[in-house]
Amino acid sequence: MSKQRTAALIIASTRAAAGVYQDECGPMIQRWLVGKGYAVQLAEVVPDGDAVREALAACLAGTPSVLITSGGTGLSADDVTPELTEPFLTRSLPGIMEAVRRAGAAKTPMAALSRGHAGVSEGTFVINLPGSPKAVQDGLDVLEPILDHICAQLEGSHEH
Repeated sequence: MSKQRTAALIIASTRAAAGVYQDECGPMIQRWLVGKGYAVQLAEVVPDGDAVREALAACLAGTPSVLITSGGTGLSADDVTPELTEPFLTRSLPGIMEAVRRAGAAKTPMAALSRGHAGVSEGTFVINLPGSPKAVQDGLDVLEPILDHICAQLEGSHEH
């Protein structure tokens, strides 16, 4: 890779944003990205809801190679990260989320309740991971062998 790939991270959690508990998912994802050689330009915790839309728009304006969200993918009334992400996506990658849900379902039937999206917004790969550390790890395990290939494809590579 000629230039270092960049990443942004948004944690959607009203309670973590309010300081009710310490977010564990953000640091986990950030360590994983840095370990893969990505420069994390932005990592922020925001409340569920409209703050997620604002954070998505701000992150995508910086055109990172990768934007990972965590949280807001369940069934609670304020779990709207997928609905807020979808309008930003120009191409959908449903197979990635199918693989993430399948990986989680091998451990808990609750994984089937995650409604996240994966896709492309201009040249940025975007994925909504659930908000629990175990579910995030399942998502990172799915992404491990394919993330660099996704980025290479978005950068113009035609290798398969």
